[in-house]
Amino acid sequence: MCAQSSSASGLATVGTGRVLAVLGPTNTGKTYLAMERMAAHATGMIGFPLRLLARENYDKMVRMKGANVVALVTGEEKIIPPAPRYWVCTVESMPLDRQVAFLCVDEIQLCADDERGHIFTDRLLHARGSEETMFLGSDMIRPLIQKLIPKVEIITRPRFSRLSYGGHKKLTKLPPRSAVTAFSVTEVYQLAEMVRRSRGGTAVVMGALSPRTRNAQVAMYQAGDVDYLVATDAIGMGLNMDVDHVWFARMTKFDGQRPRRLTAPEVAQIGGRAGRHQTDGTFGTTWDCAPLDDDIVQAVENHEFPPLQQLVWRNSDLDTRSVEGLLRTLEARPPSPLLIRARPADDVEALKALSGDGEVMGLTRRPRGVKMLWEVCQVPDFRKTMTDAHTRLLGQLYRHLMAPGGRLPTDFIAGQVQRLDNLTGDIDTLVSRIAHVRTWTYISHRPDWVTDPKHWQALTRGIEDRLSDALHERLTQRFVDKRSAGLVKSLRDGRDLTGFVAADGTVVVEGHPVGALKGLAFDMQADVGEDDHPTLMTAARRALREEIARRVVGVEGAADDQFSLDADGIIRWDGVELARLIPGERLLFPGVRLLRDELLEGAQRDRVRTRLLSYVQKRVAADLAPLVRLSTADLTGPARGVAFQLAEAAGLLPRGDVASLLSGIDRKMMTALERLGVRFGAAHLYLPALIKPRAAAMLGLLWSVRAGLPLPAPLPPPGRISVLRNGADDGLLRAAGYLPLGPRAVRVDMADRLQQAIADRAGDGRLTDLSGLAALVAGSNAEMPAILAALGWRLRKKPPVLEGQQTPPDIWVRRRPEETSALDGAQRGPARVVVDADNPFAALAGLAEKLATPPAPAERKPRRRRKK
Repeated sequence: MCAQSSSASGLATVGTGRVLAVLGPTNTGKTYLAMERMAAHATGMIGFPLRLLARENYDKMVRMKGANVVALVTGEEKIIPPAPRYWVCTVESMPLDRQVAFLCVDEIQLCADDERGHIFTDRLLHARGSEETMFLGSDMIRPLIQKLIPKVEIITRPRFSRLSYGGHKKLTKLPPRSAVTAFSVTEVYQLAEMVRRSRGGTAVVMGALSPRTRNAQVAMYQAGDVDYLVATDAIGMGLNMDVDHVWFARMTKFDGQRPRRLTAPEVAQIGGRAGRHQTDGTFGTTWDCAPLDDDIVQAVENHEFPPLQQLVWRNSDLDTRSVEGLLRTLEARPPSPLLIRARPADDVEALKALSGDGEVMGLTRRPRGVKMLWEVCQVPDFRKTMTDAHTRLLGQLYRHLMAPGGRLPTDFIAGQVQRLDNLTGDIDTLVSRIAHVRTWTYISHRPDWVTDPKHWQALTRGIEDRLSDALHERLTQRFVDKRSAGLVKSLRDGRDLTGFVAADGTVVVEGHPVGALKGLAFDMQADVGEDDHPTLMTAARRALREEIARRVVGVEGAADDQFSLDADGIIRWDGVELARLIPGERLLFPGVRLLRDELLEGAQRDRVRTRLLSYVQKRVAADLAPLVRLSTADLTGPARGVAFQLAEAAGLLPRGDVASLLSGIDRKMMTALERLGVRFGAAHLYLPALIKPRAAAMLGLLWSVRAGLPLPAPLPPPGRISVLRNGADDGLLRAAGYLPLGPRAVRVDMADRLQQAIADRAGDGRLTDLSGLAALVAGSNAEMPAILAALGWRLRKKPPVLEGQQTPPDIWVRRRPEETSALDGAQRGPARVVVDADNPFAALAGLAEKLATPPAPAERKPRRRRKK
């Protein structure tokens, strides 16, 4: 760089070269122009506000000129070939003692930044190229540059694309290629987690991340592995990404001293990342951030902002003869009203803290003591811990450097660095270790401080790289569901998804296991978040279309022995649940409902349901063959009506319910019914074959399905004569062939024997001998009164017993009709069958009612006696 001398006023250095200010909003090609201009000169230097930007443009310049002539200089990284001609740097690290023909500083409006502004202002005032100097930035700084550098040439560049306001959108409704900004690590993590759940994944960019981690996250976004980016305002400084939309989740940030609202220029700097080159972009708000005010929207869209009034300045002409003199010159007043004194930076605060250490102050009296202390205080605290830990480290460094030999001990550096080479821990732990090792990377680039600097540079860079890779992996694991994100990308591209079902049923779509196919049902993997279900279901439905069609054909063509019907009404195909029984129009004809049919189309559902109904009917016909034969027998007249009602009543019917029909059955039809297995008991009609376990289980299942009872049905154990009722459903007991009698449910054949025995003992209508009756039903004598009451008997009231007379025995008599009608309905049969009007038995049932109803007396005609 050309020789410079600060003017007495501290304002711009006078140079012979051309000075240009290329001003305009984001996406105007300013950086591209500067790189082209530098390449046109024999030598050049350019300073960027971020290490990440410096590295990116270093790679570009290497491609243009070759690695042997391009140097990279940042606080933590130095790549300097033997004879460099082009220097790509961070603004703080620009080697201003080097003479170059071209010099450029990017984002020059940062001269007004409270934290780093004094460095940019110093470059504006004093850094010059011998032939050409260029400053890039926002148009807001135009008036101040013109006043501070009177001969400056101003070039205004318009934005290549249009930036417009997109309003407010819900976080779950953001379009692809969106960046969401917040201003705290906690909020970034919270937003990233929400975007992952709703959109499959997001990249994360924060200033706290190492450049390597940020590059990996940005590369993941650029490659389209994720369509979303959640970031702090770190994206506002020229990171080149294909972002179409920028959304603000917050409009306040902490500026190092207090929370404050973003200014319109800051909104434009961040929102201006939307749209690249000639692609238009939008900016807006999301989450719980209110819509932007109209004045901010107008300012950002039109790139019209109030000009800067003052730039931040700090004296660079320092007195290093004493700590007091150093502090005094650091706090000097600006030489111009256009400049404002910088607030104390970290290096000044560290200097003040160490000036209170007596041992340190004693060392400053040695030659170079104050100058060395100031250099040590400028070691960055990348951790930003705001604690005494960094100050203590600086004190250690200073003591070692002021000791004999003037270098940091190898053991001291190794102990500090090696404990950071640890890849365990969560995201925040890794971020902290990376920040700490970056401090040591910075120190390793001071060859006058360390022995064998290349060794320590390689060691610290290797640790930082490993930690950065681990951090990238942790961020990706936490905030990117690669499976969901990849499938979303495939679905968006509209291409066919490749999928297959492994031997164990695992469904793999586009190389990602997403769940398991069991029968015709798809079960999502347990680790899939609820918000990811729709995406994966869509992907599975498209990828498994052919497999499901194949399985539907398999169900249709399956043999009956491939199906099974469980006691709880579940129909299985090769052991896998497919459907459940539901009530049908009639007891023996239940319906079928598929349990999981989300992957089936309408016609496929009907085909599967038809096949399962066919299996169920065959199974019912096999288990209830006697009842099926009865319902389909070639009977006529009242016998046909009896058979129909007996079938609908699960094979157990009180005689009273069909008394009118029974009276009309001739001997031929009666014999036909008996051959079909019907037994005409004392009080009931029933089929003894249905009492067998297999038939009883099927009848219990069908009855429970029709009545909506819980399954599996609690049926009496096979072979039991009777069981205690214990609140069991009376209809279910009857379907299983058991009559509810008092406290017991008695198997119908044994109940018939009991009633026959009672009839034999009560020839005169009175029953006095109960001996042996309880044994017929496996009950106790104490239970007999309740059982007799359920059968329609009552204990006759005894007359008063006079003194000296014997107590007469108990006498049981049949209840009178009016008493019988008041009996508990539990002793009655199942509800009377309501015959469909279209059923062929409807007319027969109506006729039976007419036969059972005697004509009115006035219409009754005298019977004519037949002649013998």
